[in-house]
Amino acid sequence: MASVGFLYPGHSAEDDYPRLEALLGAGGAAVELPLVHTDIGEDAHRVDALLEMGSAARLAAGVAELKSRGAEAVVWACTSASFVFGWEGAHEQVRELSATAGLPASSTSFAFAHAIQALGASRVAIAATYPDDVAERFHAFLKSAGTEVVSTRGSGIITAAEVGTWGREEVLAMARAGDHPDAEAVLLPDTALHTAEHLPALEAELGKPVLTANQVTAWEGLRLIDREIACPVLGTLFSRAGRR
Repeated sequence: MASVGFLYPGHSAEDDYPRLEALLGAGGAAVELPLVHTDIGEDAHRVDALLEMGSAARLAAGVAELKSRGAEAVVWACTSASFVFGWEGAHEQVRELSATAGLPASSTSFAFAHAIQALGASRVAIAATYPDDVAERFHAFLKSAGTEVVSTRGSGIITAAEVGTWGREEVLAMARAGDHPDAEAVLLPDTALHTAEHLPALEAELGKPVLTANQVTAWEGLRLIDREIACPVLGTLFSRAGRR
């Protein structure tokens, strides 16, 4: 059975991962998605707090447990505490994580960049939970990846704890508000946001592909171990053959 490990900061929407595993399994995929919580430090969508949250020492602390659970690759399941380092800094973060684990590694920020490429999208809109200044850093990260961002909308939420309380209606409302007529896909970049069970509703509501943080993080982990799994209930990203 294939196994991809995830380092997840704190406790907010970590239950998306067993849900993702179950949905993939229902489609016939033999895959495990073990998750280890990292020390979140200060729960704040603020640059200094995010830089500390994504520090090498905090990530390294969870690696041994993931390896003991059979992980063949590891993904830092956090968007803001990866893109906040900038394009080069986020690469260094992943290189250090891979060296520590002795495994292929990535992060949610790179998962978004790779998923956009896999969809063949060139223009996207960002519908973020973050304050505007943090959302703009994600915009800048995607620009470095060669993606045109036609709209960026923050929601001003400071803590992951608050984001984790959002349900279907809040998620749909944020996606609608952040959409743009020129966007070929809409991105919801926060792993603290529950989205795994809302993907069909999100894409039906917007009429276009929607990429969410926990969805793309799981997809990125499978990409790292060269597993391509069709699971349409997880959105367009998991519906297209030849995604790589």
